[in-house]
Amino acid sequence: MTEKKPTILYVAENMSGGVFTYLVDLTDRLIDKYDIVIAYAPDSETPKDPRNYFDDRIPLYQIPTWLHAVDPIKEPDARAALKNLVVKEQPDLIHLNGYKAGKIGRAALDGMGIPLFYTPHGYMFHSEDHNVLSRSVYRYYEQQSAAKANCVTIACSKGEYAETLGFTTDAAFVNNGIDTEELDRIVKETAPADHPFTVFTSGRINDQKNPDLFNEIAKAMPQVKFVWIGDGINKYKLTSSNIEVTGWLDREDALKRALNSDVFILTSRWEGMPMTLLEAMYLKKLCIVTNVVGSRDVATNGENGFVASSAAAFVNAINHSGDEIAQTMVENAYKDVAENYTLDHMAKGYDAIYQKALKK
Repeated sequence: MTEKKPTILYVAENMSGGVFTYLVDLTDRLIDKYDIVIAYAPDSETPKDPRNYFDDRIPLYQIPTWLHAVDPIKEPDARAALKNLVVKEQPDLIHLNGYKAGKIGRAALDGMGIPLFYTPHGYMFHSEDHNVLSRSVYRYYEQQSAAKANCVTIACSKGEYAETLGFTTDAAFVNNGIDTEELDRIVKETAPADHPFTVFTSGRINDQKNPDLFNEIAKAMPQVKFVWIGDGINKYKLTSSNIEVTGWLDREDALKRALNSDVFILTSRWEGMPMTLLEAMYLKKLCIVTNVVGSRDVATNGENGFVASSAAAFVNAINHSGDEIAQTMVENAYKDVAENYTLDHMAKGYDAIYQKALKK
């Protein structure tokens, strides 16, 4: 008789962007060792059929009224929906992903006797699109939840881990990782295409990714083509005539567009640890990022990329992308990702934490 595998319930506040890629890749590596269940709240950027991306053995629960409800009136219903799912699936471990999942999940599930984990994927109190008061509230909720709940916070970068230690010692960190085998295959299958010198980014066009700064950089370099692979509510801010917005592409098409570009920039106001940055580094693109937690944990200025604090600094770095030192950075970045930020590294890290909890 086959021994029953332990069950992990992953709870995601949305199913899009980097969190989506993270869940697809991580569950694909762990599915043979664990039974896995995923619950999520859909949003406008969720793929039309997320079922196509996950292993057939993984049930997906879509709860539209759930994790986007963070006001005091709606939270009791959100907590009840999560508890009902836990009772139904009887997981051995629960892993909450994102601020809203963490806030509601820790309040709803603490005390049920099931090991509980939380990954912020970028703390909301770093969000510059909220005012000082709102960011203070986000920080307060993180402090209170960490202090009261019996939950281990698993940060996805060293910087996020350092922030977490300010709230709780029940903390660990596992660097995000990417599927380098998949990238190797796509590189092999993608023929180089003639293209003008192209600067690109990838992801949701929202306040976090700072399209205003991206637009400012593009306006300062009218002779250069800029591409934003993705879409989002702030697309209207990309007004410079040399910017192309591709809309949402499937993963392979997005990576092929990246391969046929030259420089990757990430203008984010805050991050957890961006998968798109890791992928661009592995694809041997010069990477230029803002000086924020997550991005600067991976990109070290002058060693494997550039860290820029203004539009002028981005422009200067792009203008030096053909220099010999920039090519050395590109090679350093590729090696760094290959040695430290692979999907296998990430999966082994989470597996070790989960197994420790199960033994207790």
